Amino acid sequence: MANQKTIKTNAQTINKRPTRMEYQIEDSILVRDYISGDEKSLEILINRHNQRVTSFIYSKVLDRDITEDIFQDTFIKVIKTLKKGSYSEEGKFLPWVMRIAHNLIIDHFRKNKRMPKFEGSDDFNIFSVIGDDKLNAEKQIIKDQIDSDLRDLIEELPDDQREVLLMRIYKDMSFKEISENTGVSINTALGRMRYALINLRKIIEKNNIVLTN
Repeated sequence: MANQKTIKTNAQTINKRPTRMEYQIEDSILVRDYISGDEKSLEILINRHNQRVTSFIYSKVLDRDITEDIFQDTFIKVIKTLKKGSYSEEGKFLPWVMRIAHNLIIDHFRKNKRMPKFEGSDDFNIFSVIGDDKLNAEKQIIKDQIDSDLRDLIEELPDDQREVLLMRIYKDMSFKEISENTGVSINTALGRMRYALINLRKIIEKNNIVLTN
């Protein structure tokens, strides 16, 4: 199959640098051209984002053969989605690809029954990635994915716990400020935060979700 051949020869072309003209073509244009039948556009996309996607996968699995397999599977899924006309991430191709890779990494760990554990404690280490303002481009993409996943999980918490957690983590409010804004004692606010973290961990463990970066 031509599309899969393009991917499978990727290891041989990993060091191929896009031309200056290719660098200037936006991802969205290349995606559109590929959907219209221009196979060369896919090759440009793969070469352009090869290092970022590969580095991300390897940072999780720490095995070059597995990295290559997941990379292949990632772009096979990309091709299938584009060919079906299901792609709707206009202008956000790389984050979309990284999301696919991230999900395939999770699938890999689940199949091998060795899911990595998230880091978390009462010191809110699980949220430390949110406040990192020195991330490079690749880590920023991953951080945005984790942040989005985390917000979805937070929505499952009881209202009072969610309110305190959002004030503490995303608004950087002290427990004194939280107490004043919610009309409860500082001890109650602390208790709600503690239960929010406990429940969040339960949700994460129940669903085998990876939030580490």
